[in-house]
Amino acid sequence: MIYPLAYSTWGKEEVDAIQKVIDTDMYTMGSHVKQFEQEFAELFNSPNAVMVNSGSSANLLMLSLLKWKYKLTGDIIVPVVGWATTYFPIVQNGFKINFVDVDPNTWNIDVTKIEQAITPNTVAIMPVNLLGNSCDYKAIKEICFKHKLLLIEDNCESMGAKFNDQYTGTFGLAGSFSFFFSHHIQTMEGGMILCKHKDDADYLRSMRAHGWVRDLPDNSSLYKKTGNAFNDNFIFATPGYNLRPLEMSGAIGSVQLKKWNDIMKVRLENTKHFLNLFANKSWCRIQNETGESSWFTFGIVLDGELKGRREEIINALTNAGIQNRPLASRNFLKQPVMPNLDHIVSGTMDAANDIHDNGFFVGNGSIDIKEGIDKMYEIISGFAK
Repeated sequence: MIYPLAYSTWGKEEVDAIQKVIDTDMYTMGSHVKQFEQEFAELFNSPNAVMVNSGSSANLLMLSLLKWKYKLTGDIIVPVVGWATTYFPIVQNGFKINFVDVDPNTWNIDVTKIEQAITPNTVAIMPVNLLGNSCDYKAIKEICFKHKLLLIEDNCESMGAKFNDQYTGTFGLAGSFSFFFSHHIQTMEGGMILCKHKDDADYLRSMRAHGWVRDLPDNSSLYKKTGNAFNDNFIFATPGYNLRPLEMSGAIGSVQLKKWNDIMKVRLENTKHFLNLFANKSWCRIQNETGESSWFTFGIVLDGELKGRREEIINALTNAGIQNRPLASRNFLKQPVMPNLDHIVSGTMDAANDIHDNGFFVGNGSIDIKEGIDKMYEIISGFAK
C-alpha cells in the first residue's frame, strides 16, 4: 500500500501513557480524562469540554441536550452530505431531519438555501464542517439570530479548522469532535463536546454516565449534593446513557495534544502539494476553503472529460495501492436506511447528487505523503489525456 487512507500519530509516548493507566488499575473515566478535557478546552478557547467514547456519541449527547434540557421538538436543518451519525441521533431524539443541499464548491451546507428550508417547526441548524472545512458561520449565525434557532456543530472531521480566526466547534451552543484512528488526533476511540455554558456541560456529563450526578461539581445547578456519598453517588438526575470514555483514551489524548502543532504542520505541507497539482483542473473539482481548513482528507469530484468515469479511476487507484472511499455519506437520501428516518427534503439536491455520482476522497496524515499524491495525480490525469 503506497498511499493508505489513514496514518498513525502514535509513538512510544502513547504506549507509555497506556501503561501508566494500567499501573493505576483504574480504567474507566477518571483523572486522565479530566486532564484531557481541561487541556482541550484551553487549546480551543472554550469554557467547557466533555469527553465521550466517540464522535458519534458526542453528536448523540448534543441532540439529547436539545431534547431533555431545552425541551425542544420539531425539525433540525442539516446538509444532505454528512455522516450517518450526524442524522441518526436527530431521529433517535424524536426530531425530524430537514435536509438541505450542499454548496457545489465547499461541499458544506448551502447557506443560500437555509432560509427557504425553515418551517414553523424548525428549532435548530446542525451544520457539518466537512473534511476539515469550516462552514460560513457569519451567514449561519445571522440566520439563527433572525429566526431564533439554536446552532450546534458536527465538527467531528474538522478539528483545528477556523472561520474568521475562530475555531470550528465553538460557534454554537455546542460542537462535537472525533478522535478515531483516521482523524487529526487519535485516542483509540473517543470524542469531545465543547460548549459555552456550565449548566449544559453538567447536563452532558450526567447524561454520558447513566444520568448520575456523581461526576458533577458540588455546586452544580443540576443537583445540589448533600455530602452523603451513599446517597449522592446513586442519584439519577437526567435521562442517561453509558458513553463514558476510557482513562487510556484520556491519557493518550493529552500526549497527542503535545504533538498537535507538528501533526498540523505536516498535514498542511501535504495539502500544499495536493493543491499545487489538483487546483484549477478542467477534469476535477476540489474543495474550496471557507476560512482555514484543517484538511482532514483530500476530496475530488470528477468533472469535464472525467465526469461519469469514477469506477474505472478508483479501480486504477486501488490497483496502484492508493486507498480511496466515497465522499462522506454522499447524498444520504439515497441510502437504504432512509425509510426508517423521519425527514423532510427542502429543495433539490443537485450538488449532492454530483458528489454522490462523481466524488471520492483519499487520505491525509501526519507523515510526508507527497510521493503518493504524485502517483495519484499521474493516474487520474492520465485518464484526461
